[in-house]
Amino acid sequence: MTTEHTNSSTGAARDIFATTHWTVVLAAGQRHTPQSDTALEELCNTYWFPLYAYVRRRGYSKEDAEDLTQAFFARFLEKNYFDGLSAERGRFRAFLLASLKHFLANEWDKSQRQKRGGGAMHLSLDWQTADTQFQVAANVSSPEQEFDREWAVALLEKVIERLQSECQSEGRAGQFESLKVFLTAGKGAVPYADAARTLGMEETAVRVAVHRLRKRYRQLLTDEIAQTLCDPGQVDEEMRALFAAFGG
Repeated sequence: MTTEHTNSSTGAARDIFATTHWTVVLAAGQRHTPQSDTALEELCNTYWFPLYAYVRRRGYSKEDAEDLTQAFFARFLEKNYFDGLSAERGRFRAFLLASLKHFLANEWDKSQRQKRGGGAMHLSLDWQTADTQFQVAANVSSPEQEFDREWAVALLEKVIERLQSECQSEGRAGQFESLKVFLTAGKGAVPYADAARTLGMEETAVRVAVHRLRKRYRQLLTDEIAQTLCDPGQVDEEMRALFAAFGG
């Protein structure tokens, strides 16, 4: 997997950090506001699978991992987990994993297990495909590596989803489907001439379209990473860590 990345990502992120999902959640603190609840639920809906994969990698069965993940989120969304977390240093990825580890070590009581579909769970999680996805991706050596890899996958899927939605709204759905391969393929891996024939475009026009698509992809990637951070100075570091996860 490749992505073009420039030193401008930190600067580009500064304008959006006043209202990222994670800063909204932290600013609310112990108070539950509609904005903070929506922001936290959006983050959890996007990144629940890495937690499930972590629990499975810890040796729990499919059924126990589902119950644990669901019970964790029920507790997480109801209880104040944010006391003492530095707004300047807080990273949602690290905070969520630390919270899960604490939950597994200290707060899980099988006699109080919340069955799937019951309790106060506020998220709709796709258990039907979760374990299949875990089995396909289960090629790393530690639960932490599993978590980081699946977090990176979830983030990139979210970026592609947003980019696809934008292209569809602009009437470029077909072009996106033909050119999206250029977002992840190595340089020269996909001939521009093939895409030009498929789209009925000049090759130079395809190159321009790919350049614009990659540029927007980088912008959305920076924005999506920023949604989980409080400090724009951490974007580059977080991006490097997430892409390094694919080599773990």
